[in-house]
Amino acid sequence: MFKRKPVPAAPPAPAPAASTSESDVSRVLAELLARPTQESVLDGALAYTASLVGGRVHGLGILRRGQDRVGAVLGYPRDLMGVTLSGPWSAGRMRLLEGGARELYDANGPDVTELLDQAGMRGVGLSLVVPIVDRGRHLGALLLDRPEGGAIAPGQQEAVGRFAAAVGPLMGLIDGRDEWRQAAKHITATVIEAMESRDFDSLGHARSVADVAVRLGRGIGLAGRELDEVWYAATLHDVGKIQGESGHALVGANLLQGVTALSEAERGVRHHHERWDGQGEPDRLTGEDIPLYARLVAVANAYVRLGDVKRVQAQSGKALDPRLVAMLEKIVVQEGPL
Repeated sequence: MFKRKPVPAAPPAPAPAASTSESDVSRVLAELLARPTQESVLDGALAYTASLVGGRVHGLGILRRGQDRVGAVLGYPRDLMGVTLSGPWSAGRMRLLEGGARELYDANGPDVTELLDQAGMRGVGLSLVVPIVDRGRHLGALLLDRPEGGAIAPGQQEAVGRFAAAVGPLMGLIDGRDEWRQAAKHITATVIEAMESRDFDSLGHARSVADVAVRLGRGIGLAGRELDEVWYAATLHDVGKIQGESGHALVGANLLQGVTALSEAERGVRHHHERWDGQGEPDRLTGEDIPLYARLVAVANAYVRLGDVKRVQAQSGKALDPRLVAMLEKIVVQEGPL
């Protein structure tokens, strides 16, 4: 069994509620604030605004990141997730559209409209388009459809609009956090590549190990912040070589000590030269006493260094976690060489 710290389950989508009181809205916004991604916020916002409209409602949540794409669905097939989609939200104002799907079909090519047909959207009788804006930036939109027609009362429209106006700053906060996260990764990768450039044979090694380690992590069910931590552990696993090869795992961990956000990555760096059989360094840990991120980095490092999964398998149960080696083999069989 893979040892890793327990991860709290994502908060459930807000339950449909008839009340639109200030306390009710505040409760839902607090729940959304606890969500880790824009997609999960959008999913919760879509569910709650559908409850404000009431009755039978289907919907899409649109994220604007360069291109508009579907980031949440309600009542429609999940095959639409991630699809690039143009639509009536580009005007940036709330609109009530009779035969709302018509504009979707007019704005998109045949490949997309075929997906819309499969989702049953051609016959939508009424749509409410609600932009999500933060300080003038258009971050996305909610599209609420009445599949069989019917009304959306002015009071319902107003309640949805007020709620969307409150969701905008939450989405903006997460968007800014994502930008900082990507900037930190870029800086980290650039520093490591600059260090590797002193030895041409090492150039790109950390990037390759990080790619394999993250794919392994995803294969065993890690997600979100855990995959970020695996990426940092793998990218920084050889940072201690700045003071030479000998004892570089311990040196690297010491360099990261005190950086709270990288505490799990620090453990991965410190222990990536431990061995499953207890003959490694620096602490001669055995089996699952070795931190999971360190075991992931060790398998990824071996694969990148050896270039052949069969040669990695020879170390299974000796230097390397046999379950992670088996996962590596499975990924290579399914996806080809990494």
